[in-house]
Amino acid sequence: MRILVIEDEPKIAGAIKSGLMQEKYAVDVEGDSDSGLGAALSEPYDLMIIDRMLPGSMEGADICRKIRDADIHSPILLLTAKDQIADRVEGLDAGADDYLVKPFSFDELLARIRALLRRSPSTSGTVLRVADLSLDTVTYEVSRADKLIELSGKEFALLEYLMRNAGRILSKNTLISHVWDFDADVLPNTVEVYIGYLRNKIDKPFDAPPLIQTQRGFGYRLGERKFSS
Repeated sequence: MRILVIEDEPKIAGAIKSGLMQEKYAVDVEGDSDSGLGAALSEPYDLMIIDRMLPGSMEGADICRKIRDADIHSPILLLTAKDQIADRVEGLDAGADDYLVKPFSFDELLARIRALLRRSPSTSGTVLRVADLSLDTVTYEVSRADKLIELSGKEFALLEYLMRNAGRILSKNTLISHVWDFDADVLPNTVEVYIGYLRNKIDKPFDAPPLIQTQRGFGYRLGERKFSS
């Protein structure tokens, strides 16, 4: 899952990015309102974290309004030092989904991120399941047929995105956009390589129909194979 952080304080932005990357998220950081809005409007983020007070031509609530005016529905979490009820109401009315007052604990930030991502129509709870495959977004445990599977951070991130979109055909470009950050050195065959890693771990060792399917010319689909009558 790919997250945009718009935060002008380098220490806070760096800490958030470092912590989220350890939690298997791909993260892009922008330090002012104008570059932040540009990124929000041009890249397909799964969630955005926006500071309320930013350098540039607008503040965080203005960014929220412009994002919603552009018909972008990604969850938005506003960060702010303002803790008055009127400030929270203004931020929520501007289009934010949640509001976190500084200073905050990283554990609370993570919990709020997980809660916002669970609001997706295809997701409920912290455990994703497709057939006999399960992925826990809190403990990072992955298993199939009750057998634990060890994954690297990027393999986990790719599988999580596939499972959150189970049944949908996802192009390589879509997977790159949501699993790798802007600065990642992604080669044309990177997605194929990681899909191969996942197949070797969640499909080939099991005496069951494969869950990762290639739709030639379109991309990949995770789910039980559909047979036509």
